[in-house]
Amino acid sequence: MFTMSVWFHWIDLAGVAVFAVSGTLMAHRKHMDGFGVVVLAGVTAIGGGTLRDMILDLPVFWVKDPSFFYVIILAAIATIIWLRKHETFPLRYLLVADAIGLAFFNVMGLQKALAYGATPFVAIALGTMTGVFGGLIRDVICREIPLVLKGELYATTCILGGAVYVFAVMFDLHTDIAMLAALLTTLLLRLAAMRWHWNLHVFPPHGDEKN
Repeated sequence: MFTMSVWFHWIDLAGVAVFAVSGTLMAHRKHMDGFGVVVLAGVTAIGGGTLRDMILDLPVFWVKDPSFFYVIILAAIATIIWLRKHETFPLRYLLVADAIGLAFFNVMGLQKALAYGATPFVAIALGTMTGVFGGLIRDVICREIPLVLKGELYATTCILGGAVYVFAVMFDLHTDIAMLAALLTTLLLRLAAMRWHWNLHVFPPHGDEKN
């Protein structure tokens, strides 16, 4: 019988796998070699969780559990095999994979922060960091402007998903329901933002953008 901690572990592994796929797809776009694929898949998959655990002053989750590295390697290999059979890989698939990983990691980061005594506000911030930091490192390595800093709603979806979780817990909903609601909120908002180009403009268009 699966306990709650076992379910959390499997969800965490799922998030790692999806972000590893995202990192591998970016490595493919940038024509990296095998080592580059492993590095990019790894930092994308575990970068956010590593930062979260360091801030919470906890043992970093992957240090004593090699299953995370197995998942990263398997996800990268599976993606490489798929890519070798197809000449191109649409950018939207990379963005969808990134959105799924974002939702998974946001919920797991939020849940872990609350479990170790963080206040709701801090937990939402740590959930957001868990979701966005791996992708931020990936984009910086690839010399791209990080998704979190431009374009459609990104980190904002994590904040809103975290708020849904906190309110669900306040109304005494079961933890599983709260997690599912937060995950779907984050994922659907991110997908909708990608589809309809929702963003938070704070500056007027530059002169060169008006022409």
